[in-house]
Amino acid sequence: MSDQHTTHQNFETRAIHAGNTADPLTGAVVPPIYQVSTYKQDGVGGLRGGYEYSRSANPTRTALEENLAALEGGRRGLAFASGLAAEDCLLRALLVPGDHVVIPNDAYGGTFRLFAKVASRWGVEWSVADTSDPAAVKAAITDRTKAIWVETPSNPLLGITDIAALADVARTSGVKLVVDNTFASPYLQQPLALGADVVVHSLTKYMGGHSDVVGGALVTADAELGEELAYHQNAMGAVAGPFDSWIVLRGIKTLAVRMDRHGENAAKVAEMLSRHPKVTHVLYPGLPEHPGHEVAAKQMRGYGGMVSFRVEGGEQAAVEVCNRAKLFTLGESLGGVESLIEHPGLMTHASVAGSLLEVPADLVRLSVGIENADDLLADLRQALGD
Repeated sequence: MSDQHTTHQNFETRAIHAGNTADPLTGAVVPPIYQVSTYKQDGVGGLRGGYEYSRSANPTRTALEENLAALEGGRRGLAFASGLAAEDCLLRALLVPGDHVVIPNDAYGGTFRLFAKVASRWGVEWSVADTSDPAAVKAAITDRTKAIWVETPSNPLLGITDIAALADVARTSGVKLVVDNTFASPYLQQPLALGADVVVHSLTKYMGGHSDVVGGALVTADAELGEELAYHQNAMGAVAGPFDSWIVLRGIKTLAVRMDRHGENAAKVAEMLSRHPKVTHVLYPGLPEHPGHEVAAKQMRGYGGMVSFRVEGGEQAAVEVCNRAKLFTLGESLGGVESLIEHPGLMTHASVAGSLLEVPADLVRLSVGIENADDLLADLRQALGD
């Protein structure tokens, strides 16, 4: 679906121009918001541009979907009302009752809840593996496995999975490899080029980038799979609305410059935290001591804007750090221009409590924004009690 003339352009150019053709009526350089439900037909079945009803297709959403495909190097991009809506569509397109999925031992709490509380009631089975270990993933595959699910970097422990290595495992096992690319964004990482079958995004995060929209996406390089996903998208109906699509398109235009600044600030934050006496462990793939550092350096353009760390004093101390922060806003989600702080165990990952994905009680997660780095460092120092 990506525009042919943008195929060989650099990322920053594609982010601005792919899918963004001038309006044929007025010449407007920004795609209009087609806030419309239905379309006039030129006789029965005579559709203008293939549009009949906005659940099936909408020109503003089409622009976003073409842009997403171009940025991820895919043939088909699909936009949804939320990241979990995209994941649900993917599961229903790939699986039937009795099928099995290997999921990571570190993943977004909502993704785990979808598998454990929703898909399992539909008869889908799952098991957990350390996806940073290809041998462990291979050992978890059964004759009913249809997909391997990966987050890299992972949420919230910032684990790194070698996508190319797992693509080999998936290919030899005859299963699909799904990569949640939300933390990296397509600017920093290209899973399809490394062998993944499907890329998942929460567009709410870095793609939108301003904490003002909720959305999700699927991108694949497989045309047949793309058609199957599009069928389910229309049949299930959890599509991105035109205004939300327009907001995400606007955010994507500055994705590259924002991600550069997120990464610069996060590296400074991680370095400061690694030297702080009250911090016991810093989780950031840009640090040389991170176990996934070499793999991240190989498959990513940069290390991203997410940093997690553990503190002395356990859960209560971690909660107090969150509560004392001033410039870092206490809140869920991530990827906006403003910095956020949260306690995963009690907030975004409460749904994994008591499972194999349970996160440490002394863990704090940061979404490092694009403010002045010195101000961010000062706020973290005072939150840690300096």
